[in-house]
Amino acid sequence: VIKCKAAVAWEAGKPLSIEEVEVAPPKAHEVRIKIVATAVCHTDAYTLSGADPEGCFPVILGHEGAGIVESVGEGVTKVKKGDTVIPLYIPQCGECKFCKNPKTNLCQKIRITQGKGVMPDGTSRFTCKGKQIYHFMGTSTFSEYTVVADISVAKIDAAAPLEKVCLLGCGISTGYGAAVNTAKVEPGSTCAVFGLGGVGLAVIMGCKIAGASRIIGIDLNKDKYAKAKEFGATECISPQDSKKPIQEVLVEMTDGGVDYSFECIGNVGVMRAALEACHKGWGVSVIVGVAAAGQEIATRPFQLVTGRTWKGTAFGGWKSVDNVPKLVTEYMSKKIKVDEFVTHTLPFDKINEAFELMHSGK
Repeated sequence: VIKCKAAVAWEAGKPLSIEEVEVAPPKAHEVRIKIVATAVCHTDAYTLSGADPEGCFPVILGHEGAGIVESVGEGVTKVKKGDTVIPLYIPQCGECKFCKNPKTNLCQKIRITQGKGVMPDGTSRFTCKGKQIYHFMGTSTFSEYTVVADISVAKIDAAAPLEKVCLLGCGISTGYGAAVNTAKVEPGSTCAVFGLGGVGLAVIMGCKIAGASRIIGIDLNKDKYAKAKEFGATECISPQDSKKPIQEVLVEMTDGGVDYSFECIGNVGVMRAALEACHKGWGVSVIVGVAAAGQEIATRPFQLVTGRTWKGTAFGGWKSVDNVPKLVTEYMSKKIKVDEFVTHTLPFDKINEAFELMHSGK
């Protein structure tokens, strides 16, 4: 058993608490990882808020991390002690019908136990003050040591800077893949990206790499426009700058609508606007943001009858074990940006400040 620091969420709606936790050794087909760096994501904040129907407490959150394998359980062959890795919230077992189907990346092998906050055998590897602590998204990167299933880990280039590539564990990969895998953006196309946070910037990067000629960023926070343009946005607009609905503004700006739109917020009203901003006959809108539990999307069926397509994406469609190492290689060879997404670097015990910075849009 390893004793180390972790940021524990004891209950919903309260700040994280830095505690000493005990991390049990890995069982069969499990890997214990020394987490070197972690990022914070709105999904962690969503669960912490209490709005997540799958949220269990007390829990160690975090799903964008990178580290070094400390030890492996029986039967683990893909990684060994000392390997540099990124934990994966969408695993890749290679055996289930989802993994065998090239159309999806949604491995279901450990989905049920992962959703319940436990390891595949139904138990937790974390304890604190005599209490069992739940796992989160199969990763729990807000701990100096964590235990994950062996199908939930990608071995990456040992030379990669972990305080940067941890972002490939969720946000950057999700947005980039939404553009290149899910939408399959084509050269010369026109794109609209709703929400200019980390995921939205990654979508813009993907659209640019795919050769889009016009990329319109949409956000209420105009402080985000300069960064969006650095990533490839050709122009940025705010829904508050016009009395008309934003979809009408975009349809007028683009001679009938955009070829591809992306919703990167998790707001069902914006999801509708993103679809309706698409061009008749061929427009494709991708939902990337995660809406709160129980919410529903709406549009007139005529929008779809007249040739628009509504799609969704999780982790950008990447089959995780196969593709995360390739994404790290693309970063190392400067094909994709990662460093530019990092605005602040804080010590672990200031993790609550990181959430405050994220909520304030900084």
